[in-house]
Amino acid sequence: MTNAWIDLRSDTVTRPSNEMRAAMNEAEVGDDVYKEDPTVIKLEEQTAAMMGHEAALFCPSGTMSNQICIKAHTQPADEMICEEFCHVFNWEGGGPAALSNISCKTIRGNFGLIEPNMLLDAIRPPNDHYPKTRLLTLENTHNRCGGRVQPLNLVKELRDWTRKNNLIFHLDGARLWNAIVATGIEAKTWGKLFDSISVCFSKGLGAPIGSAIVGSKEFVASCRRIRKRFGGGMRQAGTIAAGALYALNHNIGRLKEDHEKAKLLGEAIKNSPGLKIDQPDIETNIVWFRLDQDIATVPDFVAALKERKLLIHTSGSSLMRVVTHLDASMEQVKKAAEIIQEVTNKLSKGKI
Repeated sequence: MTNAWIDLRSDTVTRPSNEMRAAMNEAEVGDDVYKEDPTVIKLEEQTAAMMGHEAALFCPSGTMSNQICIKAHTQPADEMICEEFCHVFNWEGGGPAALSNISCKTIRGNFGLIEPNMLLDAIRPPNDHYPKTRLLTLENTHNRCGGRVQPLNLVKELRDWTRKNNLIFHLDGARLWNAIVATGIEAKTWGKLFDSISVCFSKGLGAPIGSAIVGSKEFVASCRRIRKRFGGGMRQAGTIAAGALYALNHNIGRLKEDHEKAKLLGEAIKNSPGLKIDQPDIETNIVWFRLDQDIATVPDFVAALKERKLLIHTSGSSLMRVVTHLDASMEQVKKAAEIIQEVTNKLSKGKI
């Protein structure tokens, strides 16, 4: 796709910069299954230290890292508590059921936020009729609820609740970097609240591939065994680990720019006839919105945008999403805002 296109479908569409490619090309490599890849080791050690934990494990994807953690924490027929619209439940191919043979107790949060009082009846009684409640999973930032940041004080309350109820606390932190930048709260402060964490290098940070599991040495050792079973054991993985390392060292602070771009798009959407923002506020780099079906169908709206070389994500009959990232410049985002307003104005007047 040429540079003339503006792709706001996801922050996963980024491509490695020339500097990142150079770092990948020059990476020292070894066999990671034998634990001999120095670049992977460096990435894992740095990630663990940032999060305030003992160890980390490099994985090909965030879906794999989440599902490995769930598998390591549970036994078949256990149950996991999670928010209704979270990624691990909705967008990981039914992984908890298929890979770990567990069920999910979903909680309808307040636009992605779970409060302890919502969990009063979430834990199953100790009875042979019920699955065993084993862990609580949180997503920060929350994708489907608009890149929403989980407030630190609320996370601390949930941590205390899991400890009181002898539950494991896992974080899907695919976009935790965005929460860190949005709040100014360092990674270690977030990380120490969880028993296990999955973080992603290939979304806002712009690496071509890779996520990491973070936790205790014992837990990560268990995850390494499961990673092998899931087919995630990698050999000379230092090449891709170098891309993740470059992203970790150069691309976190710049996420602030993506948040500013998302706010600009949000304002354009709010001021476009027939469009309505589907989240309380724009906190990071994701904007979900809906289209009035009396104006046009989503396929027609998206097709009109595509004719103008703007790509966005759709979900269902009326829901859409734009995500800002390092490969969409501020100039391109301003252009995207103009296109969205132009198309909606024409649709509302029946001119498309």
